[in-house]
Amino acid sequence: MLQRGLAGWGNTRWLRNPPADLFRVLFGGMLMGIVGASPVLVWTEPISAEVLTRMTPGGDAIELVIPTEIGPQKDIIPLYRGGNIPYFSAGIGQAEREAVYPAFSLKLVFTAGGKPFVVGAGVVIRNSDGATVLTVPQEQVIGPWLFIDLPDGTYDVEATLGGHIQQVRGIKVRRGQVTTQHVRWAEDRSPALSVQAE
Repeated sequence: MLQRGLAGWGNTRWLRNPPADLFRVLFGGMLMGIVGASPVLVWTEPISAEVLTRMTPGGDAIELVIPTEIGPQKDIIPLYRGGNIPYFSAGIGQAEREAVYPAFSLKLVFTAGGKPFVVGAGVVIRNSDGATVLTVPQEQVIGPWLFIDLPDGTYDVEATLGGHIQQVRGIKVRRGQVTTQHVRWAEDRSPALSVQAE
């Protein structure tokens, strides 16, 4: 049985015919439901068109244009500045992971304890002289990726997650070219995510 997919998810294939009392929970590309004591699994296929990004006219956000079956949907990612250095955090959800972002010179990817990503790391970046050029509070790192548009140079990164510090030294960056650096902790000590009711 082929059902119409959710916005942004494309075609949905039901592995069993779900009755009317199916409760669905979105988990990655899979929808799960419970019918009595039997789980019902649904696999969804993402729409293959590219997620477009652009800087908003005011320069205070990155706008994502996400293709869906019902037409393009927009999402906004806040763009912050530390002095003259712009940065933003992303990577939550399929659309953000598939998007092509502006070529900020440094992309930090946060992982811990076997998890493919964590959020909520505070970051301090220092230049080759040891001077702090950027401090990013953990509240602004809402995704596992942190994009920072640093000037050409060599930098040290100090990232703190749950009171534990990881350092990466000697990262060379050039404007217009993305340097990706993974920052890993042995254990996941990320802050609990707050869930807001709509």
